Amino acid sequence: MFSAADSVKGQGVGSAYTEMMRLLKERFPTEFKISVNKYSRSDISHYHTINFPYYLSTFMPGRGKKIGYVHFLPETLEGSVKIPQPFKTIFYWYVIAFYKRMDHIVVVNPSFIPKLEAAKIPKEHVTYIPNFVSKKVFYEKTAEEKQTFRDELNIPADKFIVFGDGQVQERKGVPDFITLAKQNPDIQFIWAGGFSFGKLTDGYAELKKVVDNPPSNLIFTGIIDREALVNYYNIANLFLLPSFNELFPMSVLEAFSCGTPVLLRDLDLYKAVIDGYYDAATDVDDMQIKLRKLKEDPNALTVLHDKADQASAYYSEDRLAEIWHQFYLDQSKED
Repeated sequence: MFSAADSVKGQGVGSAYTEMMRLLKERFPTEFKISVNKYSRSDISHYHTINFPYYLSTFMPGRGKKIGYVHFLPETLEGSVKIPQPFKTIFYWYVIAFYKRMDHIVVVNPSFIPKLEAAKIPKEHVTYIPNFVSKKVFYEKTAEEKQTFRDELNIPADKFIVFGDGQVQERKGVPDFITLAKQNPDIQFIWAGGFSFGKLTDGYAELKKVVDNPPSNLIFTGIIDREALVNYYNIANLFLLPSFNELFPMSVLEAFSCGTPVLLRDLDLYKAVIDGYYDAATDVDDMQIKLRKLKEDPNALTVLHDKADQASAYYSEDRLAEIWHQFYLDQSKED
């Protein structure tokens, strides 16, 4: 394994990497001998991030089958990080160059396969394997446990809570989340996440002003450990992610795993992986309409809760363990 995914806190890539490493070590402790960021000879080298030293290592002997994990494409970085020209063009070229050095690519969303094909990466060299989360970490708690955490936050039992999670940035739709908080003073809004890339974050100046002085019904928790996130998903009546661009957000899977109803921006890329498990809104005005309807209709929330449970079962750790196990065996057998 080659990864720096956990070097910056608050990233979904880091969460996905953590989940995968835990799965492999727990499920296949004797079958797979796994090393991390070591350049010893191996049958398979799985690159989770695109750090330049990793790119150079692809030219070294003994790397075995080179597997690239595609958590993002150049266009998915728009609205996340400000990169001035000409460095932006160079970096975007490098991203694709890194993927082209791989013998095989794994994508977390099948909608990106055509885009990789357009970049001259053969379709037969690409495999779709979705993300997953552990039920040991993200699970639905009892009503008593939920109320205990509400009490810790001084949030009344009857207060409707909308929860969002991710880096505080333009691409995540945080400005729309703020707008909804201002439009709905009777609802408690909570956003977990921070500025993982500091001042390089797109929209940093304006967003920082709101984070430092939010509306009275909006809480920015900052970056918190994944083990603490389960409490927020559980007290939320609705999980809202207004992102403009995603691959396969870990936060949505975490919400599903906790049985939390989910409302997302209506994006085509979601339809390839989680269609039917969530409610969708086209823009912030539509989100406002959907939010008010869901708040006033407990039955609609119950339907979304049941859909979340269904999604959690489909993207279960057991199922994905079998998929990854077979994938590694197949790759090790290929020339």
